[in-house]
Amino acid sequence: FIYTTAKQDYAKKLLEVLDPKKKLIRRCLSQSDCVCSKGCYWKDLTRLGRDLAKTVALDHTVQGFPAQAANWIPVPQWCGDPQDEELLRLIPVLGRLGQA
Repeated sequence: FIYTTAKQDYAKKLLEVLDPKKKLIRRCLSQSDCVCSKGCYWKDLTRLGRDLAKTVALDHTVQGFPAQAANWIPVPQWCGDPQDEELLRLIPVLGRLGQA
């Protein structure tokens, strides 16, 4: 899943870059799937329709989903650096979570 507080048009463009053959990402949630409170949008992981005890979210800011902060794994913000391997470093952690 991709879950962004950005508008749907931006999310679609992002998917075209990340998954041009539409084989990796099954679902994309955008700003219309977020909760708006006092002009701020935040992600509500319950909208994924999954057991939150088995759900993690990778994001550069916990502000994106404060109601489910326990599900958050912090990652540095990606700025387009092709040498960025941060997500690769998480593979062992995600593998252990998948076995738990």
